[in-house]
Amino acid sequence: MRDNQSTSFGQLARRHGFLIVLVAIFAVFTLATDHFATFGNFIAMLHAMAPVVVMSCGMALVVLAGKLDISIGSVAFLSSTFAVLLMNNHGVPPVVAFAVTLAAGAALGALNGFIVVGLGINPLIATLGTMIALRGVALQLTNAVLIPLPESVRSLGNLSIGPIFVDILVAAVVVIAADQLHRRTVFGRQLNAIGNGEEVAAKIGIPVGRRVFVAFVLSGLFASIGGIMSLIQVGSISAYLGRGMEFTAVAVVVVGGISLFGGRGTILPGVVLGALTFEMIANGLNQMSANPYAYRLVTGAIIFVAMYVDAMKSGRIRSRRKKLAVRDEPGRSTGTIAETTSRP
Repeated sequence: MRDNQSTSFGQLARRHGFLIVLVAIFAVFTLATDHFATFGNFIAMLHAMAPVVVMSCGMALVVLAGKLDISIGSVAFLSSTFAVLLMNNHGVPPVVAFAVTLAAGAALGALNGFIVVGLGINPLIATLGTMIALRGVALQLTNAVLIPLPESVRSLGNLSIGPIFVDILVAAVVVIAADQLHRRTVFGRQLNAIGNGEEVAAKIGIPVGRRVFVAFVLSGLFASIGGIMSLIQVGSISAYLGRGMEFTAVAVVVVGGISLFGGRGTILPGVVLGALTFEMIANGLNQMSANPYAYRLVTGAIIFVAMYVDAMKSGRIRSRRKKLAVRDEPGRSTGTIAETTSRP
């Protein structure tokens, strides 16, 4: 009986461990603070995490294909810089300026895709290079100084429909669209297949290079959307826009249950719950007036645990696949069965 109970508890922890941790975090901060579990604070958390959620959706598509894009913070910074300079220096209408931002984000994502797919460079090294280079270009264009948005655009930062900020609704639309792209389309299923093994995916006829290229383009596009949202929330552009966002997005993706090995996980609810976890920790520690360095300690521990669980799951999956492959080899399964039945 005890063995059955421990087994069922272990299965419950493996299947719903993340939700259990999320509920525990919520309960701790609810008991420790006076205003954490209020509707207004919940909306404030959704408002703050909206840009992160959008950028993490693009990161998730790349990670599902077994790749990595750590340039999204710089893509957001540079593409948003174009919009600010066009509006301030050339009087371009905001709609046109933001359309240029989206086009620039997609183009920068295509640059990453070309370097990874066309030149065959490791995605981590490739996007590390573009991360540094693109931020350098943006700093050169802005002279590394703070540039405020026009007053008419800054007012959009607090635009809401009832009690819900508009950027929350935008983030919800992006998440649902990205999730449907992953779940319901051939493209999404092919990304999973590529993440589970590029060579096998290529052998069954999947255009691996083109699909990975498109994933990077979408990552750049979503990064530019997140950059616009961050820009409007702050009301100005500075050298800090997008800094560290790439690592935050990776953490959100991993904690949300998407495997860094590729081919496993879902955008919804994974990305939303991952972003909510980190925002709850930041918000709760802030309300407790905790040491600001405590946030890094707690989030680092959560990322470590998530990575460890992911590695364990991926190890079990690979081991299971090897066993199936051995079992399916001609002449191997008969020998295995004979050896098994001949044992005392």
